[in-house]
Amino acid sequence: MSSEKILQLQSQITIEQLSRLLGLHEENITILEKEFHTSIIVRQDQLIFQHLSDEDFDLIQALFKTLCVMVKKDISIGSREMVYAIKLARSGQLKELENFSNQVIAKTQSGKIVYPKTLGQQEYFRALKNNDVVFGVGPAGTGKTYLAVVFAVNALKRNEVKRIVLTRPAVEAGENLGFLPGDLKEKVDPYLRPLYDALIDMLGMEKMENLMEKGIIEIAPLAYMRGRTLEDAYVILDEAQNTTDAQMKMFLTRLGFRSKMVITGDVTQIDLPRGIHSGLKTALEILKGIKGIQFVYLTSLDVVRHPVVTQIIERYAKREQEQQE
Repeated sequence: MSSEKILQLQSQITIEQLSRLLGLHEENITILEKEFHTSIIVRQDQLIFQHLSDEDFDLIQALFKTLCVMVKKDISIGSREMVYAIKLARSGQLKELENFSNQVIAKTQSGKIVYPKTLGQQEYFRALKNNDVVFGVGPAGTGKTYLAVVFAVNALKRNEVKRIVLTRPAVEAGENLGFLPGDLKEKVDPYLRPLYDALIDMLGMEKMENLMEKGIIEIAPLAYMRGRTLEDAYVILDEAQNTTDAQMKMFLTRLGFRSKMVITGDVTQIDLPRGIHSGLKTALEILKGIKGIQFVYLTSLDVVRHPVVTQIIERYAKREQEQQE
């Protein structure tokens, strides 16, 4: 083991691209130091590693070769992307990281590229492309709702559907709707906030409000879906773990011609009253094997929020498993 190893990056990317690759306040360098138990000196276009094995240096060289390709495409490499890239490198799946960046899903209103960031998201992306009904199941932060909304907006822009319908069950998670101020819309809107946020990201506030006024985009509680047939529509049911069996059946049977449905949920965060079975759990059990329906299970490895969120999810999952045992 040599005491010092130098990675030269000048021939691969510009100094400005290197700055973006290293992250805000060189946060990605800090991650590398922790993951490989080394210390790193950044000297212009060089990374100087102290006390690093030949094997780890080879892995880091391969890692940066892939990351340089991505940063040249104006893809941002944050701390979450860096942690996941290291995981893929160690498991021999580094090529997948470059494949992600080749699968551009859309661009946000601000010009940011949306692409699958994990293996789970890549599977979800393919399922949304190829099926009429998709269940995206997994913990918070895995991009279930956001990617579904992105696909819905794209379908609308390409005239594949005439409208988007977004819904959630208005389940009281420890709070009582009746005691909240305002009319029904004002009471329910906070529960639908993640859907609004994703739409604003893709369309901007003004265009979103304009499409909602025209009825092209509809956001409503699940109860409003009863008795309707939704044709030429992209329909998303969010927080589906909080549906009852009857509600889930009612929702799924609203599917009309030339429509797609996406059902997202996290079976570890059920807010239904004790004794009421989750409609999402039932659907996962009884709808397997139906052509046109695909189930995608995302895990803590697919979390694209702060890296600490992944660890929090894993700890809670471990505790729940221990309690069950």
